Amino acid sequence: MLKLTALILGAMIMMTTPASGEATRNNTDKGGFEKATFAGGCFWCMEPPFDKLDGVVSTTSGYTGGVEKNPTYEQVSSGRTGHLEAIEVLYDPSKVSYEQLLDVFWKNVDPTQGNGQFVDIGPQYRTAIFYHTEEQRRLALESRNRLQESRKFAKPIVTEIRPAMEFYKAEDYHQDYYLNNPIRYKYYRWGSGRDQFIEKVWGEKDS
Repeated sequence: MLKLTALILGAMIMMTTPASGEATRNNTDKGGFEKATFAGGCFWCMEPPFDKLDGVVSTTSGYTGGVEKNPTYEQVSSGRTGHLEAIEVLYDPSKVSYEQLLDVFWKNVDPTQGNGQFVDIGPQYRTAIFYHTEEQRRLALESRNRLQESRKFAKPIVTEIRPAMEFYKAEDYHQDYYLNNPIRYKYYRWGSGRDQFIEKVWGEKDS
């Protein structure tokens, strides 16, 4: 698998593998920022489109949706923990709305693929929106319904909308992977088929 190859190459230059961080699940930050959590397959590819948005304070790659506490990448990759690769977006609602975040999410995934995302196959790569509030749930459901009714996709949308669970920060070498490992990231992303899909469906591509 291309992602695994890129990971191995990245790991070769790492002296150690940092442990996962603490779990977080509150929606409001001390600074008044809010959280949004999305699973869109490989979390390396989901950070860049959100980082570009004015009003997004940070993106964090991690694991959520399962029962295993403090899971490692290896455990999640087995597909047996119930966790999905996901990102937690910290954003300023006075500058960017949750609706805008939803729009970015939909335009960077294949919501009709139920067995993973693009080249990455397995339950840990399924798409999902994890809502933190009732308002987020309502907006997520409305956006999914609109997308389905738009007939943008011939197949049914299978992206789940689920209540937020504990979010575990992934190992440090996964954070900002596209910035810290640009060549390996571009190689993986090109080989995954994600950009080709986005360009075909939306007439644009991300990176």
